[in-house]
Amino acid sequence: MTRRELREHVFRILFAYDFYAKNPEEAREQIRLYFTHAGGDEMDYPPEDVTGEETDEITQRVLRIAEAIPEIDETINRTSTGWKTERMSRADLAILRLAVFEMLRDDNIPTGVAINEAVLLARKFGGDDSSSFVNGILAKMERLRSKA
Repeated sequence: MTRRELREHVFRILFAYDFYAKNPEEAREQIRLYFTHAGGDEMDYPPEDVTGEETDEITQRVLRIAEAIPEIDETINRTSTGWKTERMSRADLAILRLAVFEMLRDDNIPTGVAINEAVLLARKFGGDDSSSFVNGILAKMERLRSKA
């Protein structure tokens, strides 16, 4: 599985998490449902292309992001002008959370890659303006981090 495919699985779980989970522990239930749910139009459930090792990696990444959501959302809210996390579309917010986590806490992913991958996810799963919106927030965040 490519890093992009893994990232997309993480995004899908984070998207569902925002609707159904209220704390990081409930993320485990969303992960379980993601890998066992029957049916679905966009992809097969359970995802057949995901190995046990990849499932573990996806699970750990989702749990780490879920634990960091308060800090991530605070960072997004400080950076975003006029759009706080509670006003953002759920797809855009899940994409931003994933990208901000990668930018701030994953030393294995260069910031430019995190931003580019977020924009690609926004084009695929967001609205018409999502890719510009996500890119704008992440680029501003990177500029502010560079100045610090």
